Amino acid sequence: MSGFSPTEVAFLMAATMQAVAAVVWAIGAWVWSVAEVRRAILHWSAYAGLSALTWTLLALALQSPPLVSILSGVAAALILQRGIRIFIGRPVSWSRSWIPLVVVAAAYALAENPATRPLQVGINFGVIGWIYGVTALELHAHARDEMQLRLPWLLAMPLALGSLAFLSRAARAVLAPDSVATEMTTHSGLNVASAFSYLVLVMVMHSTLAALVVHRLVGQLRRLSRHDALTGLYNRHAMQEALDLQLHRSRRAGDRFSVLMFDLDHFKLINDSFGHAVGDQALQHVAGVMLRGLRDVDRLARFGGEEFLALLPGLDAAQALALAERIRQAVATERGPQLAPGIGLSVSVGVAEWHGPAEEISRLLVRADAALYTAKRLGRDRVVSAGLASA
Repeated sequence: MSGFSPTEVAFLMAATMQAVAAVVWAIGAWVWSVAEVRRAILHWSAYAGLSALTWTLLALALQSPPLVSILSGVAAALILQRGIRIFIGRPVSWSRSWIPLVVVAAAYALAENPATRPLQVGINFGVIGWIYGVTALELHAHARDEMQLRLPWLLAMPLALGSLAFLSRAARAVLAPDSVATEMTTHSGLNVASAFSYLVLVMVMHSTLAALVVHRLVGQLRRLSRHDALTGLYNRHAMQEALDLQLHRSRRAGDRFSVLMFDLDHFKLINDSFGHAVGDQALQHVAGVMLRGLRDVDRLARFGGEEFLALLPGLDAAQALALAERIRQAVATERGPQLAPGIGLSVSVGVAEWHGPAEEISRLLVRADAALYTAKRLGRDRVVSAGLASA
């Protein structure tokens, strides 16, 4: 790059890195299917693009940076913050975003006077440092409370370091105005060092954003591996794990528990008469009714096509029978707004209480299934206890 000073080369390198990041994030937004994640990624692409513009303009007009370069730098920080807030589920609003832009635009007038230029530099860096600092705190809280990371500060560290870097230069501009004013308008070693430090910081920051996306993707994959895609309930594998854990706990502590085996009556007839889309709506409606009828400590899974299994810790057969009857009545009486007229829903339920340390889960489920079969044989839309089914 003949004709460019080391400072300008460093600034252009920073601009190039951010431009590449902007393209990569734009591609990521294009391929991502979840709307909120796509919105966040698009914001990060815009942040990188505006940062690239800022560094390019600074490289081309280092001695007298135009107002647009300053505004684009602040806007980049604001859009980065907004993207992170969208991603972590915090409320976002443009209503106050104009305040930092107005502040730095007003401070730009100070740059016309060499005596007040350091103050303008301090205001610019101070505003950006403040935005980064607030965002770092929000990201730390999300990493601690939602992601439950053991070292949540690691996720917020790049933004925190960026905040410290901007705030320290803002303080230096105020405390040592003569040196900073000279450094900001010449090809100084400080500018070169700042640009290269920024390169490292940006690499780590984009890695942090990528880590957020990967963590979200892994969480979605983990959820898909344990939950039924249609109803959102546990799948058979996840319920089997819950049953095994309950068995281990009950054998150790002597706690009782029961299971309920549900079957949606005449489900094949619903599919044949109204179509599979209506059948799916029926399954979703029944799953919601069951969930509302269970306690927080209970677990519910879609165990087969139209078959559901509930795990009831701490309940004996009589208590489980009463809870199952309430759910059966709710399914028969509650109407889902999405269901077509003329569709009547009911469930048959088999109830089984764990018999003690000698009984395995497989045997418990066999008894619940036998009770369910008896309920269907007796006319469906009823609850039968395993004790009655074996009598």
